[in-house]
Amino acid sequence: MAKGGVKRASPGADEEKSNPLSNVDLTEEDAKNLASAQRDLGRVELAMDRLTQSKVTPAYQKRREVVKNIGKFWPVALMNHSHFAFFAQHSADQLALSYLEDLWIARDPVEPRCYTIEFYFKENPFFTNTVLKKEYKYSAPDNVADDKPDENGITDTMLDFSWERDVSAQATTIDWKEPEKALTKLYPRDAEDGDDDDVAVEVGSFFNFFETASDPAELGITIANEVFPEAIEYFLGQAGGDEEMDSDDEDDDDEEEEIDLEKPRSKKQKV
Repeated sequence: MAKGGVKRASPGADEEKSNPLSNVDLTEEDAKNLASAQRDLGRVELAMDRLTQSKVTPAYQKRREVVKNIGKFWPVALMNHSHFAFFAQHSADQLALSYLEDLWIARDPVEPRCYTIEFYFKENPFFTNTVLKKEYKYSAPDNVADDKPDENGITDTMLDFSWERDVSAQATTIDWKEPEKALTKLYPRDAEDGDDDDVAVEVGSFFNFFETASDPAELGITIANEVFPEAIEYFLGQAGGDEEMDSDDEDDDDEEEEIDLEKPRSKKQKV
């Protein structure tokens, strides 16, 4: 005779049933008020970001003049960022980068969250370009002309900004001096399934970053939002401490999860 049984509830089930916070009634008006408050906060935060950018740019310009007198400042600062260094592994890349004498982020005057990354090179044996640029171009929505800015100049379109939808990366032609110096041909970037939007399986030369429009590894975000603002700290080897601590924490969990140390972590767009 089969024994009957009673299904046992999972631990904490009784507590969940009696939890006074488990059921929250949100009226349609409450939802509208929350959305409005969120947009108001977004306006203030965006206005503060734009003001901060206008204030910090002169300081970046002053720093620009100072670091021009320090040999290999920018190559060292860049290579001290682990995400960037992962994509500049070839010794030929590092040699070419040793001729980098200036780096600048030119913000779009209409949409400062978009920018052009400018690498300035002195005479070198690889290419004739004195500057290599990577533009992240802003494409304004069709209804932008109907926008009415508030007292801080913030419009609804600015609040609805989407990096994935409104920004497109542009490629730059590198004028290589000789075929044997064309690093992007010697070390191409190979993506999975031939899809240019996938993170590269073979990262190839760093200079694919300029000659290829897409930026699947988000190198531009790394350069503009991490290395450039904290360039002195990276040059001195004082930045990236949190990243190292994260790696230590991950090492503690090796038994539970296998970590692919060859794949760089994804960088998120900061605005």
